[in-house]
Amino acid sequence: MRNDRENLIVKLTFDLALEVVAFSENIRADNRFEMASQIFRSGTSIGANIRDAQNAESKRG
Repeated sequence: MRNDRENLIVKLTFDLALEVVAFSENIRADNRFEMASQIFRSGTSIGANIRDAQNAESKRG
């Protein structure tokens, strides 16, 4: 059964990822490539971790 209701956690983590992408681009412009890469990886992985955790939940049958 599909649940088409908006998921607040998924929306917030997606919005955070967009902010992290913009922030890491600003850091990259200052030639801080290692820091920008790490911030990008850690900030955008949050959404993936949330989605994995939600898909791992058992459904009531």
